[in-house]
Amino acid sequence: MKVFKNGLTTGLFLQLAIGPVFFFIVNLSLQRTILDGFAGVLGVTLADYVYITLAIFGVGKLLEHKKVKKVFGLISSIVLIIFGLLIIKGAADVNMSTKTVIHSTDIFSSFITVFFLTLSSPLTIMMWTSLFATKTIEYNYTKKELLIFGFSTGLATFIFMGTTVVLFSLIKGTIPVVLIQTLNIIVGCLLIGYGGISAATLATASHHTRPKS
Repeated sequence: MKVFKNGLTTGLFLQLAIGPVFFFIVNLSLQRTILDGFAGVLGVTLADYVYITLAIFGVGKLLEHKKVKKVFGLISSIVLIIFGLLIIKGAADVNMSTKTVIHSTDIFSSFITVFFLTLSSPLTIMMWTSLFATKTIEYNYTKKELLIFGFSTGLATFIFMGTTVVLFSLIKGTIPVVLIQTLNIIVGCLLIGYGGISAATLATASHHTRPKS
């Protein structure tokens, strides 16, 4: 239960980094129907699970050896820092709008469009892999616990996006750009901080385990 709760909390935190997929699903809810919105939610959730599965199996193989575990842990921390910087840069540069043109003509195309839109991000797999690597090192998760963590992290996508669809279908409103940018900057800073702390912890652990001459 603790692993599940940790994954759900982590997943909900990551959802604060609102991007193009969020706005596309909002548009589905506003311009079409609530069913189109939930079709989009299913698409982004399944796409996340694809990346989560790849990340879990990749981490499992890479972390079989202690030396590889240490090196990969450091690389993962650096990637999280870079990812945080990119989020902050995007929040400062992007001209966000909910006026995205939607080409969906039915519920199935709404699902397919969001599914492939989510898969199209090249940094997503890096982010998931880095996240699972740092969590595995920090909490020493077993493969079974990592699967539970991955399931609950992906479930957070469905919960957050599903709630968004319901809310926007009810109020038919928009989210202020300033609020979105602020949330992205906060998430970016936290990712940078988390990556820095993980790297420092890993370096300290390596120093303590180094044999004395």
